[in-house]
Amino acid sequence: MCSGQLTRRYHSRSSLLEKYSTLKRRSKRKIQSRLSRISICKQKPTSIRFRCSLQNTILDVLRARPGWVEITTEGVGWDFYWADVWWMKEIFDRAYLEDQVRINHFRNHYELTRKNLMVKNLKRLRRQLERDSGKLEAQKCDFYPATFELPSEYHIFVDEFRRNPGTIWIMKPIARSQGKGIFLFKRLKDITDWKRGVEYQPQLQVTDASTAPIETYVVQRYIENPYLIGGRKFDIRVYVLVTSYNPLKAYLYRSGFARFANNRYSLDTIDDNYIHLTNVAIQKTAPDYDPEKGCKWSTQQLRMYLTAKHGQSKVNTLFQQMTNIFILSLQSCQRVIINDKHCFELYGYDILIDSNLKPWLIEINASPSLTASNQEDYDLKFGLLNDVLNVLDLENRLTGKEKKVGLFDLMWDDGPVFLEDNGNEDLVKAQTTLTNAKLGCVNDRLQNLKEIYQTAEVFKKLN
Repeated sequence: MCSGQLTRRYHSRSSLLEKYSTLKRRSKRKIQSRLSRISICKQKPTSIRFRCSLQNTILDVLRARPGWVEITTEGVGWDFYWADVWWMKEIFDRAYLEDQVRINHFRNHYELTRKNLMVKNLKRLRRQLERDSGKLEAQKCDFYPATFELPSEYHIFVDEFRRNPGTIWIMKPIARSQGKGIFLFKRLKDITDWKRGVEYQPQLQVTDASTAPIETYVVQRYIENPYLIGGRKFDIRVYVLVTSYNPLKAYLYRSGFARFANNRYSLDTIDDNYIHLTNVAIQKTAPDYDPEKGCKWSTQQLRMYLTAKHGQSKVNTLFQQMTNIFILSLQSCQRVIINDKHCFELYGYDILIDSNLKPWLIEINASPSLTASNQEDYDLKFGLLNDVLNVLDLENRLTGKEKKVGLFDLMWDDGPVFLEDNGNEDLVKAQTTLTNAKLGCVNDRLQNLKEIYQTAEVFKKLN
């Protein structure tokens, strides 16, 4: 074979190898591109499937959420469930949950929201702080009234009662809401008559296994000097969102409302619920109750009123003390709550302010009412629930590092989250001693959402 033929064969073979290599590279790129598209589809599902046990504002929010699809058929998978407490008790432990699923209660949420357990956990935290850091540190837990559980602590309560003659006390069933079963008293005879009733028979006398267990009550020292506005008593409903207990991660919502009693405050009569109980369920039954105006102020209105009357420094201190209440109460049950990555909790805190501008924790609700009493109340709760979903971020639109989402401020993330300097946007001046919580402060919710989503989109493109 001549040299020319060898040369032609060599070049022909080289050309074939080069074409083969080019095709191989192109094929590899196509496969990688397809795999990449498949991966993206898995990370970003076209829709989020939800179920809801309630027929109020939360259902409106879920149905209005872009890309969310309601599931009403049993046996069909779902990604999000706004469940009632019964479902958590009866079904949760037997349910298989995929990684992306989120549910609105922790398994034993009652450790914080049942009145007797809340106090039990707070007392344990106080003892721990006193043991570890001394009495001065333990005094930070002095934000709830003297409380006793009945019937188990009845004799201890009687001793305390006799040491403080003339004091008014308030009785509350531990697991009821909307003011049901609550009454005030200042004579031991009043409670002696009550405990003879069916609700307070000694547990040992129950012989029939089918008989319902005896209802437990707590008795608390009544705060006789509440802060009054227009001569009326009020408390404040505050919303706190917990997305994890281990590590603890909690957000505080800027908006809430103050609930006013319908009648002017007086200790001359202690059996008038329209004077002493601020629950909307009770006040709306008053003869002169106005369903349009209600008996509410927004937290922003309340903060501005208090600032105008007492000055910014005192009000900042008051609201920081309230933030400390939220954090310490969550820490009190952090070790006993069963943490689960599928769970979150929206708590409704009830805070009372006394005439010395001291905040008191009255109770914590695991299922705060989401039924609106008027249009303003509906707008507040609609925005609140939308921001809960924004924080949970099932659509994967955020970076996970945001300190503010809508009207939610991150106040604890396995440690305190401190306030940042943001000019004159808020009523509170930035101080490193203050946590990143701005209850009652003004903020443009929609503008904030627009900015954080734009920032997150740019961040994800760069990374």
